[in-house]
Amino acid sequence: MKASILIIDDDPYIITLLDSYFKREGYKTFTSFKGKPALKILRSERIDVILCDIRLPDIEGTELLKYIRQLAPETSVIMMTAYAGIRAAVESIKAGAFEYVTKPILPDEISDIVRRAVDKNVSKGVQTDDDFITGDSSKMLEVIEQAKLVAPTDMSVLIQGETGSGKEYIARLIHKNSTRKSKRFMAIDCGAIPRELASSELFGHIKGAFTGAISDKSGYFEQANGGTIFLDEIGNLTYETQVKLLRAIQQKVITRVGDSKEIKVDVRIISATNSDMLKALGDGNFREDLYHRINEFKMELPPLRERGNDIITFARHFLAEANQNLNKNVKDFDSNVINAFKSYTWYGNLREMRNVVKRSVLITRTDYVTISSLPEELRSEYSLEPDNIIPTEDSPLNLKNAAEVAEKYVVEQALKEANFNKSLAAKILKIDRKTLYNKIDRYGIEL
Repeated sequence: MKASILIIDDDPYIITLLDSYFKREGYKTFTSFKGKPALKILRSERIDVILCDIRLPDIEGTELLKYIRQLAPETSVIMMTAYAGIRAAVESIKAGAFEYVTKPILPDEISDIVRRAVDKNVSKGVQTDDDFITGDSSKMLEVIEQAKLVAPTDMSVLIQGETGSGKEYIARLIHKNSTRKSKRFMAIDCGAIPRELASSELFGHIKGAFTGAISDKSGYFEQANGGTIFLDEIGNLTYETQVKLLRAIQQKVITRVGDSKEIKVDVRIISATNSDMLKALGDGNFREDLYHRINEFKMELPPLRERGNDIITFARHFLAEANQNLNKNVKDFDSNVINAFKSYTWYGNLREMRNVVKRSVLITRTDYVTISSLPEELRSEYSLEPDNIIPTEDSPLNLKNAAEVAEKYVVEQALKEANFNKSLAAKILKIDRKTLYNKIDRYGIEL
């Protein structure tokens, strides 16, 4: 599976330059003009490398780096800075950045750094979606069976499911069991391709077709000829691109942008979306004739929250993975964490769970992952009040433990009431600051 890059910069020129360059280099790219929206992407997508500007409109890059290290400890972060910001860049290295580069950005120069960052992750055994496990839920087993049945045919497949639920894994499974398995499989994120470049990326262009077209370029359809193309988030394609895609499927020919010459192509189309395609049809945002062409066989992937005991199967799989990657030996999750996992909505499905487990293992200091190691969003859905406290072998239900659980809860509530001002929280609790610091450290309370 190709490596993924998240580019964070408030300069549209830098975003476009790097996004276009790394797409051509075969990377899967994501972009964000601000830091906080970038964190949302990181919660739901597997990101190998982040290119981040030190100065962003909503948060300092060095501050953003701290959150990135918590959410995705194995992701390599490359900071970008102007010459005047080198001191800040050095500080970012100390805070955990992989490297920094100075502006103006030259893609050819930064490309080598990105490759080294990806190689570092591979050498550490970072897992990809190819390591997806199916679990035992009846819904998912039915999907796997359907994938193996449709694979030997040449039918176009539409996979529907939420972000992070494994759509690309199912597409790869179909390809690996098809008659095209010896040919290329190309995964394309339609939502990440700039609208003005979509036709060029999919079908290619000739020299001079538009500003910046300095040479002829083959598109994804030519590159995947004889194999399979996976169009993720196909609903994001423009109407114009949909027309060209329909022609490519129906007539098995394409034309490069700026050219009239027809090129024969033979590819199998597997599409995916996490949106309501029927609504898009009703709103006129997606062509009905194209929908029927890509929807010869539809598959529905269940979200993680509907997969019962698979939730804990996956959690323990990611626990073993995190132990290996982080060189730790955390034994398991305590019962409170297991119940929290089962009750949580898992908006980002498997991608979100992998990040949550890895982060929790990183900060766990005992043999078991406890509630205090989980991110705030999980803890907010799973109340820490006494009714939800369950004894474990690592944390048995006795009077001392009950008192500690209650004390931790009170300290956390005081901190929230004080908007995490420790001096004010200490006054609310009627203790001194030093005592408060000791309790924060003892209970692993995150600020």
